[in-house]
Amino acid sequence: MLRTLSFVALSVAAVAGIGYADQPTSAKVAIPVTATAANSGKQMFENYCAPCHGVDAKGQGPISAALKKQPADLTLLSKKNGGKFPSSHVRSVLEFGTANPSHGTAAMPIWGPLLGKLDSTADPHVTALRIDNLSRYLESLQAK
Repeated sequence: MLRTLSFVALSVAAVAGIGYADQPTSAKVAIPVTATAANSGKQMFENYCAPCHGVDAKGQGPISAALKKQPADLTLLSKKNGGKFPSSHVRSVLEFGTANPSHGTAAMPIWGPLLGKLDSTADPHVTALRIDNLSRYLESLQAK
């Protein structure tokens, strides 16, 4: 009787454990948005992009494992574009997002509106400066 009861209890625990492990995880990842210098593309990248893309921009940031789709290796943008850095595309993605389902959604914030809110003046020129400097910094990280 004790063996049967133990077997039933163990079976119920195993089924419950399998059911729990099969639950989808929907943990939200929050990246704090704090003001950085508008003239420092590196500082902006480290604060806003590196949590997902990594400090080296290769797509292995500390929270990349929590994402459904792994972040892009941003050091290969020029290589994937015939050796030319796609600066207008990068600026557009930063400001408006893209049709790519992994961008412009919760998977990757559209930074334009957020960057615009970082300065008390909300000057569109400062937002453009931020996006330009962030794009230039990404260009400096391109694989040779």
